Amino acid sequence: MTLNKRYIPALVFLLLFIGLSFSKYATEGGWALLLFFISLGIAFRGSAKLKGFSFTTMIFGVVSAAMYYPQYFLHAGGFKLTALIVPLLQLIMFGMGCELSLKDLATVIKMPKAIAAGVICHYTVMPLIGFALASVFNFPKEIAAGIILVGCCPSGLASNVMSYLAKANLALSIAVTAVSNLLAPLLTPLLMHLLAGKFITLDFGAMAWDTTKVVIIPIFAGLLFDYLVKGRLKWLDKLMPLVSMFSIGLIILIIISAGRDNLLKVGLLLVAVELIQNITGYTLGYWISRLLGFKERECRTISLEVGMQNSGLASGLALLMGGVATIGLAPAVFGPVMNVSGSSLATWWHGKGMEEKKAEDYVGI
Repeated sequence: MTLNKRYIPALVFLLLFIGLSFSKYATEGGWALLLFFISLGIAFRGSAKLKGFSFTTMIFGVVSAAMYYPQYFLHAGGFKLTALIVPLLQLIMFGMGCELSLKDLATVIKMPKAIAAGVICHYTVMPLIGFALASVFNFPKEIAAGIILVGCCPSGLASNVMSYLAKANLALSIAVTAVSNLLAPLLTPLLMHLLAGKFITLDFGAMAWDTTKVVIIPIFAGLLFDYLVKGRLKWLDKLMPLVSMFSIGLIILIIISAGRDNLLKVGLLLVAVELIQNITGYTLGYWISRLLGFKERECRTISLEVGMQNSGLASGLALLMGGVATIGLAPAVFGPVMNVSGSSLATWWHGKGMEEKKAEDYVGI
C-alpha cells in the first residue's frame, strides 16, 4: 500500500516532532506539531471521506500552539488579545444571520413538533448533563460552572454542517439552531442561575444582556444585511464561512493560551468529562427522538442539535463574566471534542444510509 503524496508533509512534520521531543530542543517541537496538524488538515481536504475532519484537525494544531507557546497569544504589544473574543463572536453570529433567511425561519411553521422537540431536548438534556457532571467530579467551582455553561448555551453553525454531512434534515437543523439562539438571552441565564448558582455568583440581567448583544443583535443585523444585499455580493457568501472558521480557531487559541496553566492541572479529566457530556447529548437526543416517533433523518438532526453546543458563545460569556481562564476552559475543550465526535458521527451516518427512502422526507408530524 503506497502513501498518498499529499500526506508526505504531514508525515515529515510528525517525525520531526517526535525527534525534537526526545532531544534538548523539545520546546521547539510545538511548531512541528502545529505544522503536522495543518498539513494533515490540508491533506484531508483532498479526500471525500476525510474532508469533514480537516477543520477539526487544524483546530488541534491551534490547541497545540496554545499549549506550547501561550505567551505569544495573550498580548500584542500592550493590547490584550482576550478583548478580541466578543467582537469575533459577534462576527460569527453575524455570519449565521447572513446564512439564514426568512424562508429558513418559515420552516418553523412547517415542522413545529420536530423543532419544539429539538429545542426542548437541547435546553433540558445538555444543561442537566452538565450539572450532573459538575456535581460528581471535584473540579474547582469556576471550572465546574464552565461545564454547566457549555450545556446551557444554544447550538451553533457546526451542527448545521454536521447535519448536512450526516444526510440529516438540514432545514430542521437550521431552524432548531435559529430558535435555540433566539431563546438564548432568556434560557441561558435562567438555566445558569438555577444550575450553576451553587458554584458561582451570577447576575441574571447582565448575563441576559451579554447574550443579547453577542447573539441576537448580530444575527438580526446579518438577516437584515442578507435581505438588503442578497445575490449582489456572491464573494461575501463564500467568504463568511471562512471568516467564521478563522474566528473560531482564534477564539480557541486565545482561551487555551489564557487558561493553559489551569488546563494542565485538570486537562485529561476535563477532556473526559466534556467527551461524556457531548456523547451523552448525542445519544439521548437520538433515542428521545426515536421514542417520540420521528423518522431517521429527524432523529439524526435532533441528536446533533442536542449534542453540539455553541462553545464559542460559552467562551465569550465566560470572558464577560470575568472567568476566561477558568469558566472558559470547559467551552474551549468542548469545541475540539465536539468537532471530532461530530465529524466522526456524521461521516459514519453518511456511509450508513437511510432506513427510509428519500421520498419519505419529513414534512410535519
